[in-house]
Amino acid sequence: MPGRYERPGLNGERALNQIHELLQIGDLSASLAAAMESVRANAADVRQRIALFQLYCLTGEWEKARRQLYVLKDMDASTIPMFEAYDPVLQCEMFRSAVFDGQRSPLFFGEPRDWLATLSSALVEDAAGRKAAADSLRDQAFDAAPPSNGSVDGESFEWIADADGRLGPVLEVYLRGRYYWVPFEHISVIDTDKPEDLRDLVWTPARFQWTNGGDAVGFIPTRYPGTEAAADDRLRLSRMTEWIDGDDSEHAPRGLGQRLLATDRAEYPLLGIRSIRIGAAAEQVNAAAEES
Repeated sequence: MPGRYERPGLNGERALNQIHELLQIGDLSASLAAAMESVRANAADVRQRIALFQLYCLTGEWEKARRQLYVLKDMDASTIPMFEAYDPVLQCEMFRSAVFDGQRSPLFFGEPRDWLATLSSALVEDAAGRKAAADSLRDQAFDAAPPSNGSVDGESFEWIADADGRLGPVLEVYLRGRYYWVPFEHISVIDTDKPEDLRDLVWTPARFQWTNGGDAVGFIPTRYPGTEAAADDRLRLSRMTEWIDGDDSEHAPRGLGQRLLATDRAEYPLLGIRSIRIGAAAEQVNAAAEES
């Protein structure tokens, strides 16, 4: 997967254990404070700086995270792949914030669809406080977006969507340092691995195959926009999902915490998904299963 860094020997193990223990109990602020102190005491220890970089990512301190990446690549050449993978991702995060603030427009992957522009325009209405207009635009977009059948980890579905009402038939993806809205109808395969690092709680590395036959490696934001500022560390650590303007509201639900994908069968937390097959790719899997 992109930017994986193989850790060297066990230097500063006690400090890293302390950070790990604080994260286990869900105290992100104390973990960050411990990491900052550890870097001050062990300035040349690459592992301590990687921990600090990842904690800055969890707290949404993007510029501080970038500074740690620059220091790391100058300290140890083996961290350059991590720098090359995650520095563009950090810049995508800042662009993404502007999109959900109604200040920028996302890039649309694949052949342009009118409903994508309509869905994006709803964020501008949200930012202006015109909730009814935003909901009307989303309703138009959702009605126009075609359903995509397939399977999640072998469980079939007739349609799939992001559970967040601002997104629905599109998936947020970072590709080659750019922020995209990718309609599910353009996706054939998504494969992910089990989370290994703290940064996976912020961005899920994924392998994609597109319906046009192409493929790519990129990242799916693990958390919903604004989660980095949440008061509940369980949200920031992707341990739960919370909804604003949800079941008891007439407005589209907005998520905080870990992303959920919804189908006509169930809801799936992103970190638990290993494989999504859509359209023809799902049919091939089903046919192979029937033959075996």
